[in-house]
Amino acid sequence: MPINRFAHLLAGSAMLSLMLTGCAGSASGPQLPPASTVPMQEGPGEDYIIGPLDELTIFVWRNPELGAKVQVRPDGRITTPLITDMPAVGKTPKMLADDITLQLSQYIQDPLVSVIVNKFAGTFSQQIRVVGASEKPASLPYRANMTLLDAMISVGGLSEYAAGNRAKLIRFDKETGKQKEYSIRLGDLLKKGDSKANVMLMPGDVIIIPESSF
Repeated sequence: MPINRFAHLLAGSAMLSLMLTGCAGSASGPQLPPASTVPMQEGPGEDYIIGPLDELTIFVWRNPELGAKVQVRPDGRITTPLITDMPAVGKTPKMLADDITLQLSQYIQDPLVSVIVNKFAGTFSQQIRVVGASEKPASLPYRANMTLLDAMISVGGLSEYAAGNRAKLIRFDKETGKQKEYSIRLGDLLKKGDSKANVMLMPGDVIIIPESSF
């Protein structure tokens, strides 16, 4: 009898251990389709939207004194010669160039303006944010054809206590106006080399990595 009781206890402990391991290590919920490690075909992404703290070069053809190198202020505006507090955040470089052209046309005839983005920060809607149990949680500027693997390399991978397979990706759905939550398998991607766990990222994605509970 004591032997049978010990066997039952041992079996119960093993079952509990398996259940806990499954809860801690497996992903649940909707998942995104896998992406190739290297895109089959490179292509442009969405138009870049200027964000706070971006560094810009304003070039006015034949009127270099009206150009400037400026940093977008935290309030989203810039100041250049003859133009004060021009809103820049939320515009593409082309849109900002058109607005500057309109303002300068009051002073010179047919100005030709170019806007070049030298250092990128972008708006929150164009950043990839990685929070939780990574080596270096960060906000990353989105770039065309960016994948989950690219983002994790940029933040140094998972921390020692990360529960990578319980990570979530939060994405705003423009069609419904609501956020969607997807399960991602960072543990399988980074520790097992499972390329099927790699997914394409979109501007504004938030990756949340929990810590293991034990």
